[in-house]
Amino acid sequence: MYRLNIYIGSGAVLLALVGLFLWIPQDTGTGLIVRVRRQVSIGDALAPTIAFTLMAIGGALLLVERRKHTSAEVSIAPFLHTGALVAVIALGLLLMRHAGPGILLIAEGFGATDTEYRLLRETFPWKYIGYFLGGVTIIGGMASLSAGRLQARTVLIAGVVTIGLVALVDVPFDDLLLPPNGDY
Repeated sequence: MYRLNIYIGSGAVLLALVGLFLWIPQDTGTGLIVRVRRQVSIGDALAPTIAFTLMAIGGALLLVERRKHTSAEVSIAPFLHTGALVAVIALGLLLMRHAGPGILLIAEGFGATDTEYRLLRETFPWKYIGYFLGGVTIIGGMASLSAGRLQARTVLIAGVVTIGLVALVDVPFDDLLLPPNGDY
């Protein structure tokens, strides 16, 4: 089993290095961040650079990990855990997609506003509702599944991390719409 981790880890690190140092520089038109006339935006190379970096880290972790025991029997528990992770991610993505328009629909029922979500998607707080609720659900849900229990501290950490992601991704860029607001 450890030998399999060596093969997979080595392959992931090698693929990530090829992507980072050969594919991305040859295939992307811009760098990580682009500045044109005092306008800062995300470059073509940012997303694949992050993905390949995470792949290299994951491969390196597989290379240094040692298992204390190996078992030949297959249990259903890992499949149930994976299914629960997929369900948490699906719920988070559904919240990202529909929370903003859903809350606007509720607000319209109380007479708070009479406009459509597409016109509000770039304004505070509407631009953050879906991203925040979905992000907290995904991060908090995955952490809770890994820990085996839901704690208020986990939800608080998930909220702080999601706010940190907003600060890193949305605040520096004037023309960026957080997911899924670009779809409306």
